[in-house]
Amino acid sequence: MKHAEIVTGFKKSTASQGAAQDCVDVAHTADGGRAVRDSKDPAAGLQFYGPDHWAAFIDGVKAGTFGG
Repeated sequence: MKHAEIVTGFKKSTASQGAAQDCVDVAHTADGGRAVRDSKDPAAGLQFYGPDHWAAFIDGVKAGTFGG
């Protein structure tokens, strides 16, 4: 996917609490997708997900398919 314009600030996942803080920061993009980065190393780069891919990921998390 081409780089999308980031239209919000990054927000740290609420799962980043406690001793094991291996998590991500997420921001909205202009096309309705999301930009994702490592919360411990934000300068390492970004991954972009279009709206359909992000929705499928969220559906999978809710269904227990992703996320351990």
